[in-house]
Amino acid sequence: MGIQEDLEQCKNRAEHEEVREPLMDKKNQSGDQDGFFAQSSSKESAWMVYLSTFVAVCGSFAFGSCAGYSSPTENAVREDLSLSLAEYSVFGSILTFGAMIGAITSGPIADLIGRKGALRVATSFCIAGWLAIYFAQGVLALDLGRLATGYGMGVFSYVVPVFIAEIAPKNLRGGLTATNQLMICGGVSVAFIIGTVLTWRALALTGLVPCAILVFGLFLIPESPRWLAKRGREEEFQTALQKLRGKEADIYQEATEIKEYIETLERLPKARFLDLFQRRYLRSVIIGVGLMVFQQFGGINGVCFYVSNIFESAGFSPSLGTIIYAILQVVVTALNTIVIDKAGRKPLLLVSASGLILGCLITAISFYLKVHELAVKSVPALTLTGILLYIGSFSAGMGAVPWVIMSEIFPINIKGVAGSLATLVNWFGAWAISYTYNYLMSWSSYGTFILYAAINALAIVFVVMVVPETKGRTLEQIQAAINT
Repeated sequence: MGIQEDLEQCKNRAEHEEVREPLMDKKNQSGDQDGFFAQSSSKESAWMVYLSTFVAVCGSFAFGSCAGYSSPTENAVREDLSLSLAEYSVFGSILTFGAMIGAITSGPIADLIGRKGALRVATSFCIAGWLAIYFAQGVLALDLGRLATGYGMGVFSYVVPVFIAEIAPKNLRGGLTATNQLMICGGVSVAFIIGTVLTWRALALTGLVPCAILVFGLFLIPESPRWLAKRGREEEFQTALQKLRGKEADIYQEATEIKEYIETLERLPKARFLDLFQRRYLRSVIIGVGLMVFQQFGGINGVCFYVSNIFESAGFSPSLGTIIYAILQVVVTALNTIVIDKAGRKPLLLVSASGLILGCLITAISFYLKVHELAVKSVPALTLTGILLYIGSFSAGMGAVPWVIMSEIFPINIKGVAGSLATLVNWFGAWAISYTYNYLMSWSSYGTFILYAAINALAIVFVVMVVPETKGRTLEQIQAAINT
């Protein structure tokens, strides 16, 4: 049963219609609303949105710094602390377990103490983790530090895109939310590059830089107006929305829409985990979780974690290949943030998944030729082409867009529980693919990439049949359309 059907069971049906009508009748007001958002997204009035986004995506950069730390430091850490390969493997992989715990708790924390409060919690864990790694004299402190940074990553991965989506006007929301993925890529790339010249302890200290910006920056920006409205903090809600839209902006229409939608949702029982599988929420849960499944099970973490080995096994320079890979990832992700609000979410997903299929098939062909010793001289060039097409295509859509859509589709009364579920599924997929990759490659190198290609083909079917276009619509319009 949908939200509207539940509300029709209320005793005062007339009151329900008065509340619901302004939410669903947005098309009749589109002219006024477009004019309002054109004003509110102007450079003069949107500076606070940009500042808030910058502060938030420092969390994304911190995420990338954590993810990129273990690769350039492996030999130095093992030598200095006399770690076995098994002990260092635990150090590398425990990050994912910390992130899973962070994913589970991120939604409830963000709902309880606010989006800014959750960002502070994540930042605190990252700071503690980096300091533990810096001062570590043995494996225990090292692992505890890595676990703490992983927890911070898990919280950041949910809260950052949600916070940005809730503060941004609709015509800027996609691009600003996509900067989350851009800054993650930037953090990973910077860790890779400076990790080649800094000691492993010094590299740990660099992870504190984005955390420091977050600590001070959070004092300068407002809380999410939608969260404040949900908590009934009316005066703070109005103040925060006015700051975000500019002193001279007329916020009446947007404020009314947000409050009316939240009032509508408040009539329903407080959502629990099992409530996510009720008909009224099921479609948004399928969309959010489904996109995370296809993002991860299309093979990205297998390719990302072992890209040097892929190039080396194909006879191409691993160092040169990794540098080209990192640069391409950042450039394409940056372009994605520019075009996402113009091209739309759905077309980018379809183009991205198509490119992923082609990249997987080219890589599979290169490994097939190598295994059967056919056209051996062409293998390095084919492998480079396939992998670069793969990462370029991933960065063009499947990397950022699932997070953008996840931040848009869940009603605020289930956003914490549903967002935690989607984020947990994402991190589980990241672990599963990185864990099984070597086993699959031992089974069949070209068969592995054919399998990834098949999963990405299923992603196209899923996007076409299930995923809606959310470009140019307010969060309330998106959620009302999906959950009815």
